[in-house]
Amino acid sequence: MSILIEDEQNLDKTQNLKLVSVDRKDREQIIEAQNIQNKLEDFILKNDHPCLMAKSVFDSGRYLFGMYQELGNPENASQIHKDLHEFLDLNKESSPQQFSSYVAVFKSSVESSEEAFERKLWQQLQHLHEEDAPLYPWDPKVSSDSSDPHFSFSLLGHAFFLIGLHPNSSRLARKFQYQAMVFNLHEQFEILREMKSFDIVSEKIRTRDQELQGSINPMLAHYGEISEARQYSGRKVEDNWKCPFHKSNI
Repeated sequence: MSILIEDEQNLDKTQNLKLVSVDRKDREQIIEAQNIQNKLEDFILKNDHPCLMAKSVFDSGRYLFGMYQELGNPENASQIHKDLHEFLDLNKESSPQQFSSYVAVFKSSVESSEEAFERKLWQQLQHLHEEDAPLYPWDPKVSSDSSDPHFSFSLLGHAFFLIGLHPNSSRLARKFQYQAMVFNLHEQFEILREMKSFDIVSEKIRTRDQELQGSINPMLAHYGEISEARQYSGRKVEDNWKCPFHKSNI
């Protein structure tokens, strides 16, 4: 089961959830969703989180939030896929300059190491791809080869840059108390490049990350320099790391 949440300024602040695929009469579930949403917003907005784009998205409420069972469970795939479709439909109504994100939180996740989280993240993405491949082509603007510097993960015909969050991340900017995946449309970063703002924003984020952590994330790289798959989990992967994702031949 999932819960999608959109913060709407015209709603009472104690009732600021837009719920999809959930029984609105289930008060316990709504309260749980509100609690997780509050923790997520605090993580981004009330701490010195370095990502300025994330702060903009959460401050304006331009995001959707889904709750699922344990990360890596194949039973999550169809619901996440459906919820991403909802996210894309709502995103069509926004200006291209209004960035937005979709967040999948896995509330039943067990404590795990960075390596274990990475394995589960890619298992979940593989399940999502197998749900998606018979229905949608890979976004032609990006590569489907996970070793290619121009790789980006595609769902519903759209490329996404993924950000993994979990309690045991060595990077403070990724250290959230739930395991989660943040889906950011790749085209948003291209819009920043067209606006000549990408390099400026990237440099500010790196500076803030260094101030927070004491060091810049060693996995950060611009699109086209090295496969972004190496960045998804947040772990400092080895030079010879190979992405476990396999594109379907369907």
